[in-house]
Amino acid sequence: MYHFIGIKGSGMSALAQIMKELGYDVQGSDVEKHFFTEEGLVRLGIPVYPFDENNIKEDLKIVQGATFKDDHPEVKRAKELDLEIYTYSEMVGILTKKFKTITVAGCHGKTTTSSMMALVMNEMKGSNYLIGDGTGYANKENEYFVLEACEYQRHFLDYTPTYAIITNIDLDHVDYFKNIDDVVDAYQSYASKAEKMVIACGDDPYTHLLEVETIFYYGLSEDNDIIAKNIEYREDGTYFDVFAEDNYYGHYELPIYGKYMLLDALAVISVCYYERLDAKEVSRILKTFKGAKRRFSETVVGENIIIDDYAHHPAEVRATIKAVKQKYPNKKVIGIFQPHTFSRTKEFKDDLKEEFEKLDAIYLLDIHPAREKQEDFPDITSDIILEGLENGHKIDMDKAELLNPYENAVFLFMSPNDLSKLENDLIELKS
Repeated sequence: MYHFIGIKGSGMSALAQIMKELGYDVQGSDVEKHFFTEEGLVRLGIPVYPFDENNIKEDLKIVQGATFKDDHPEVKRAKELDLEIYTYSEMVGILTKKFKTITVAGCHGKTTTSSMMALVMNEMKGSNYLIGDGTGYANKENEYFVLEACEYQRHFLDYTPTYAIITNIDLDHVDYFKNIDDVVDAYQSYASKAEKMVIACGDDPYTHLLEVETIFYYGLSEDNDIIAKNIEYREDGTYFDVFAEDNYYGHYELPIYGKYMLLDALAVISVCYYERLDAKEVSRILKTFKGAKRRFSETVVGENIIIDDYAHHPAEVRATIKAVKQKYPNKKVIGIFQPHTFSRTKEFKDDLKEEFEKLDAIYLLDIHPAREKQEDFPDITSDIILEGLENGHKIDMDKAELLNPYENAVFLFMSPNDLSKLENDLIELKS
C-alpha cells in the first residue's frame, strides 16, 4: 500500500489516480478543506484521511508531497518506522521508465501543452498522462505516458523522457534559481536526459543555448524545423498551416487564443509529426480541445465573462491578457490578481505593473505566501505593485461588490491560488 502525504495537491492527486489505475493499492492524507483535485480520488474510491501520525503503519510505502517537510508528524512517524519514502518526483520517475514518456517542461505553458498532448496521444495511440492541473489517467496496456515536468528544484531530472519538450526558458522560482544562467543549466541537464529527441520552441532565445545531439525547433520564425504559417487570429480561435522540415503538415482551425497557445499547439503537432501520425486526424482531435483546468476557464453570465486562469508570472499574465483581447475585443477587461510568493512579487513587480497598465482596471489581493514567510520579506506587500498604477485597487476575498459596477466586461482572475469564493460571489451578483 502506498500512502500519499498531501494527496490533494494537484500533482499528488494525479499521481495517486495513475497508480491506482495501474493496479497499486493507494491511500492518502491531507487537510480537511475541500479541493477540486478530490474529484478523481473520489471517483476511483481512493481513501483520504485527515493528517494524523496514526495513519502511518508498518506495511506502508510513503510518497511525500513537496510542501511537507521532515518535521511533519506523518513524515516523522514514517522515519521512525524506517519505511520506504519517495518524493513525488522520484515516484513519477519510476513510472517514466515503464512507458514511452513525453515530458513537457517550460516556465510557461506546460499544463496547456500537456493537456493537448494527452488528448491527441490518448485518442490516437492510447496514452497515460499526469498533468499539473490535477488530472491523471492510466491503463496498463498503454505504451505512452504524457507528463508535465516542473523545473522547480530540478525535479524534472528524476524523469526519463523519450521526448523532452521545452516550451520556453525563463527566470522564475527566484527562491531557488540564482539567475537565468542557473535556469538554463537546469534545462541543459533535463535536455540531456532525452532518449530520442528534444523538441523546443525555437522562438525562445535561451533554448538555442542548449547543447544536445538531437534537438528540433518549432515556432513562427522561418529558421525553425516545424513552422506555423498563414496565421489568422480570430474571435472564434486561431487558424494556421503547419510546415514540418519544408513539408506541408496540415491546416489547423483550433479553439485557442493568442500566440502562446498557438506555440503550445505547435509543440504537440511537432511530436505528432515525428511519431508519423496522420495530420488530418491530429487536426480533428485538437479542434475538440476544451482547455486545461484553471487555464482560461470561462463562465458566461449575461454580457459578462468570468475567466479563471493560473497566470502568476509576468509572461503568463501578458499572454493571458492578449488572449482575452483577441477573443473579446469589444469588452472592458478587469483584472483580479493575487501575487504568489513574496520573492516573486519582489523580483517581478515592475514587469507585472507594465502588464496591468493595459487593463481597464486591476484589483490586487494580498500576497499568497505559499512556502515563504512574511517576516523574511518585511517590506514586500501587494502595495509595491499598486504604486503608480492609476487603474489599480486593493480587494479582499469577500469584497465582490467592488467589481459589480462593471458591465459588458471580462473579469480576468489570475493566480495559482484558489480565488473561487470571490469568483462565485461575483457570479451570484451578476446573476
